[in-house]
Amino acid sequence: MTSLLEGAKKLVTRGTDIGARIEGLEAAVQAGRGRLDDQLLDEAHTVAERAAGRLRLSADHTVVGIAGATGSGKSSTFNALTGLELSAVGVRRPTTSWASACVWGTDGAAELLEWLGIPPRHQTTRDSLLDSRREDAAMEGVVLLDLPDHDSTEVSHHLEVDRLVQLADMLVWVLDPQKYADAAIHDRYLAPLQTHADVMVVVLNHIDTVPEERRDAMVADVRRLLDADGLPGVPVIPVSARHGIGLDDLRSEIAGRVKAKKMTRTRLEADLRGAAEKVQEASGTGRTRALADTRVADLESALADAAGVPTVVDAVERSTRLRAGRATGWPVVSWLSGLKPDPLKRLHLDLGSAGKELTGQARSSVPTATPVQRARVDTEVRRLADDVSEGLARPWQEAVRRASTARLDDLHDRLDLTLSRTDLGVDRIPAWAGLVRVLQWLLVLAAAAGLVWTVLLVVSGTLGDDSTPRLAGIALPLVLLLGGVALGLLLALVCRFLVAATARRRAAVADKRLRGAVHEVAQELVVQPVEAELQAYTIVRNGLVAALA
Repeated sequence: MTSLLEGAKKLVTRGTDIGARIEGLEAAVQAGRGRLDDQLLDEAHTVAERAAGRLRLSADHTVVGIAGATGSGKSSTFNALTGLELSAVGVRRPTTSWASACVWGTDGAAELLEWLGIPPRHQTTRDSLLDSRREDAAMEGVVLLDLPDHDSTEVSHHLEVDRLVQLADMLVWVLDPQKYADAAIHDRYLAPLQTHADVMVVVLNHIDTVPEERRDAMVADVRRLLDADGLPGVPVIPVSARHGIGLDDLRSEIAGRVKAKKMTRTRLEADLRGAAEKVQEASGTGRTRALADTRVADLESALADAAGVPTVVDAVERSTRLRAGRATGWPVVSWLSGLKPDPLKRLHLDLGSAGKELTGQARSSVPTATPVQRARVDTEVRRLADDVSEGLARPWQEAVRRASTARLDDLHDRLDLTLSRTDLGVDRIPAWAGLVRVLQWLLVLAAAAGLVWTVLLVVSGTLGDDSTPRLAGIALPLVLLLGGVALGLLLALVCRFLVAATARRRAAVADKRLRGAVHEVAQELVVQPVEAELQAYTIVRNGLVAALA
């Protein structure tokens, strides 16, 4: 749509009911792209564009199209209504090859005729003929079109009829006693336009060729066929263009509708309603469902298991026990724990800033998901899609399913990368463990000093002398030696409980962070795409409700 047409449409339709209908249909078309049939959406978009285009043109004129089959007297009826021989009739030109227009009231009609695609050589205005008859005054504002014959063998004639039938504000279908039941007009035009009953009139022409005692029965039979077409309210007017029978009734019907100034609006509303109903039939009317928290939680749980979160959490707990235990254990023997590999480093997982320098962007060494774990992920994704799309039409069920699985192949790689980038909060030992380590080394130094002192006293033979300092009756060197060892061992034993609690706490923190990372991946790759489809469905549904209001 050009910016000029867009601006004109907004100017004409802003704040109006029909403007809201157009906007609703366009919103539904736009949101339905990629989910519903493109041809169906293209047709609905064309209807919305056509309605917007018609609204910006003359509101004082009503386009009345006269359509019919070859020999139905369509052109004769057109000539009789205009009072002029504008459309050729007779055996030398048995079909109408082009559309002719007669306009009552030219102000503002030029742009409308251009929009209709009627060349100037096929236009006639009653104003220029200085007519002042009462019936012509009643037709003020009418743009009467004589359409090509809908049953012509020329393809171009069919296309022209189809085009103008879509553009006319009001349609007059001319039937004749010989072919009024012809399926060509009923199946191709009348039945498909059952939503346009308010802008249609059916004329049974050549009524003069039917015996008077059979006329009412024939009109009734036409009425029956229209009812079968879904057009029970369309008036049927018997006329004879040749003898003037019923023409006043037809002219009055046209003039009355034109005077009410509702035909254009009624036709556009019918077009919009018909297009919206077709889209709604394909899209469905089920209510939008929200993703259940429990279903998302089940999916994230399956993803966490497949990503190896329990393995990593266990490694965090064991790594914390190892490192904190090494820091708080008795230094004489705790160094042996350094010979054990760190569980997290074996997994190549992020230990903080130091870990980032170590691992870079390398993949982790977390065991890959087993077939059972992958199957569980696939199952949870499918259940999520099926649950949230329940009650929706098939196109939307398929759209939700596609959205949920579109990036499933990337899921496991993203989870692995996310885990390797997640700061597990274990890059430093706890502050209290550092204090304990200092204390342990002080105790070791005290024990070492006591040992050296004791050895020197034993060598000198003065260990039991009164000259040796005593504490509670025990030689101070022995107190330092035995006390340093005993207190170091006791402190290491007590700290084992603190290390275990710290390891469990850090494992819980790591579990929360890892599951938070899994949540973000699940949201980005599964949940948000599904919610986007649900939002698109809601826009389509609400747009169609507005178009059908």
